[in-house]
Amino acid sequence: MLHIVNKSPAATSALQSCLRTARDGHSVLLIEDAVYAATAVAAAADCGLQQALGRLKVYALLPDLEARGMARRCLPGIETVDYGGFVDLVASHPNCQTWL
Repeated sequence: MLHIVNKSPAATSALQSCLRTARDGHSVLLIEDAVYAATAVAAAADCGLQQALGRLKVYALLPDLEARGMARRCLPGIETVDYGGFVDLVASHPNCQTWL
């Protein structure tokens, strides 16, 4: 399953809910303001993402990271994807869940 999160962990609990629900081996794609969770600052604030990296495959949308000046601040273990990669992720997962 692909979980898509678009809200900052500072604004909503969507990411925390997603991480609680996601099963081992699922994928998480961070887009829009959720890409802030992919940074060391969010890890220091303990949004839960860093702990989930061992059991989930985590992606962040590179254009959204770049738009927020965060492209070079991504945590190790998080793979960045472009818009084509976003489409590939959706196409390669039989189920997608968007967390609002």
